Amino acid sequence: MLSLTIMAITFGVVFLAELPDKTALAGLMLGTRYRASYVFAGVAAAFAVHVVLAVAAGSVLTLLPQRLVQALVGVLFLAGAAVLLLKKGDEGEENIKAPADQSFWKVSGAGFMLILVAEFGDLTQIMTANLAARYDDPLSVGLGAVLALWAVAGIGILGGRTLMKYVPLRLITRIAACLMLALAGFSLYEALSA
Repeated sequence: MLSLTIMAITFGVVFLAELPDKTALAGLMLGTRYRASYVFAGVAAAFAVHVVLAVAAGSVLTLLPQRLVQALVGVLFLAGAAVLLLKKGDEGEENIKAPADQSFWKVSGAGFMLILVAEFGDLTQIMTANLAARYDDPLSVGLGAVLALWAVAGIGILGGRTLMKYVPLRLITRIAACLMLALAGFSLYEALSA
């Protein structure tokens, strides 16, 4: 059964963690050069692949003893929060090879390949696996994660520069880190009190 609460938690955590990531910048760069709908189609397909892989990995973790899974998830959330808090500023712009024309397949293919390669093993993919293990609800976690990633991609493609003028990237990163710290604390508490 689909849980809107788990979807909302997953959406919030993944959205805030992905917003300051290189994906928004890559989407922005592609979106300023090519038709936004073509770019979004490719990026959205790549994120769907990543979420399926992450949820599958997280579902495998649910086969382990619950106390061990909670401890592992807590430690991984702590690591994710540390990565966000210790992350250096801007990593610089990605070098993106422009497709030769504006055809749907070339533009969406460029977006798909860029995200597929750049986001493999990324923090949000690991967090999605953690959330799938934590909640043992792959459908709710998967939908929340993919919607969050699609939202970030859409924001990056359509208006990343405008958002960053009003909301400092550092604030978004700190909010995401605080959410991960809270989830880590909750998971570790459950592991120790079980």
